[in-house]
Amino acid sequence: MATDATTICSNAVLMLGAQSINDLYTDPTDRATLAANLYPQLRDAVLRSHPWNCAIKRVLVPTDVATPAFDWAFQFTLPGDWLRTLSVGYLGYEPNFRVEGMKILCNDSPVPLKYIFRNDVEASWDSMLIEAMTLAVRAAVAYPITMSQATADAAKADLALFMKQARAVDGADDTPETLGDFRLLNSRFTSGVGIVPGI
Repeated sequence: MATDATTICSNAVLMLGAQSINDLYTDPTDRATLAANLYPQLRDAVLRSHPWNCAIKRVLVPTDVATPAFDWAFQFTLPGDWLRTLSVGYLGYEPNFRVEGMKILCNDSPVPLKYIFRNDVEASWDSMLIEAMTLAVRAAVAYPITMSQATADAAKADLALFMKQARAVDGADDTPETLGDFRLLNSRFTSGVGIVPGI
């Protein structure tokens, strides 16, 4: 069966010893209502917390017709599914920019944007992101369902530990990014300036 929000929330409450959730949005039980209310905010927070490979997009953001009142030449509206900016510009060249509200202010146009998007298709998620989200729901509903502070604290500790592991594994899928071909950096190392003897 494909993973969806119902599966994730049902597994989370099962881990707490509660009954499963049949459908997150039609099940009339208190546990389903609680999970359904918390799920969208938790999903966005977990996605935003780490650049999961399955939640990254690259787009060329078109220039807005309106321009900033001062300091910047152009402004760009962030995509509707934007959660967090990872980089602006091409690899090896990142222009000066600023994010204000849902706008990017920059002197370059157009803007290449790499960002975390609101991936609400759980079936496309990495297995570790699914587990992280399950543990996040479990931690959020632990006290209301069990009325045990010890259980809630343990659930939060399990989530924190797993997130560290998941971030390390997910990050290992990528080639480490370098500083790029910066002439200033290259001249520093080729001229011998700042080089520590023996290294």
